[in-house]
Amino acid sequence: MTTTESAPGRLSPGDVEAIRDSAERMLANIERVIVGKAEVVRLALVALLCEGHILLEDVPGTGKTTLARAIARSLGCNFRRIQFTPDLMPSDITGINYYNQKLGEFAFREGPLVAQVVLADEINRATPRTQAALLEAMEERQLTVEGITTRLPRPFLVLATQNPIELEGTFPLPEAQLDRFLLRLKIGYPNEDGEDEILARLESRNPLDSLQPVIEAAELLRLASALNQLHVDAAVRRYAVRLVRETRTDPAFELGASPRASLALFRTARAYAAISGRDYVLPDDIKAMAPHVIPHRLILSSQSRLRGREVDEILADIVKRVPVPVEA
Repeated sequence: MTTTESAPGRLSPGDVEAIRDSAERMLANIERVIVGKAEVVRLALVALLCEGHILLEDVPGTGKTTLARAIARSLGCNFRRIQFTPDLMPSDITGINYYNQKLGEFAFREGPLVAQVVLADEINRATPRTQAALLEAMEERQLTVEGITTRLPRPFLVLATQNPIELEGTFPLPEAQLDRFLLRLKIGYPNEDGEDEILARLESRNPLDSLQPVIEAAELLRLASALNQLHVDAAVRRYAVRLVRETRTDPAFELGASPRASLALFRTARAYAAISGRDYVLPDDIKAMAPHVIPHRLILSSQSRLRGREVDEILADIVKRVPVPVEA
């Protein structure tokens, strides 16, 4: 693909156009399966460009598995689904070393975690030990089994689901693991017209079965690398930092967002701007990503919980009171 030359350290106009075009093709393809959730799909594409992981927190039956499969098929990537249960062992997801009698040597049998798109279904039903095995894969993009490290393929995306209603028999995700998820998304129920459209589409066959790749994984990785050159004004960058730091001083929170949250907000805002066809980030991009990047990294104080306050509500107040940078 030919791109227009640009100044060193800046994203080229050709790459901006390629990112926007790829996002539009992915969006149109996935919307053949996921009805009426364009913004959720756009946010999932943001995570793809940032090579980050997604926590889908919603009730059963809203399309979490379908979204993961549609993303994998649109990229032509291999897909694995892991059903997390209390008796699931770390080796069940990472793989094992076994003795191959034919070859007379030990060989590695890879587990379902060795894939490009992994759906970790009901992740909070797994024990902390199994969750820790997933944590290494998410953070380091590698697996270590009996001292032998195996690099995971790229792109590597974990879409984990958890049901926020049913808590019996679950193990809450530790803060360290929640912090590794780039975004937390909620799909939600479709409206009446959307639900009717779902029934009409599934009347004869499942559109997921005929979904074809619209962008190669290698091209996605190239665009993700090019995204590092997208310009962010110093004032806009400082605005992102101030939003995150405000959560650490607000008495409503026992634990504020970490510097990893600042980095996540910065990266996702760049991807959101590029998907929108811009080679620069606006404060509105920061505002758009904050509700999906920050809340799952915060812990409410006991007083806030007693008063029935919600994390999203308090974060919205913070966004309102932090001054927005304006062009001189």
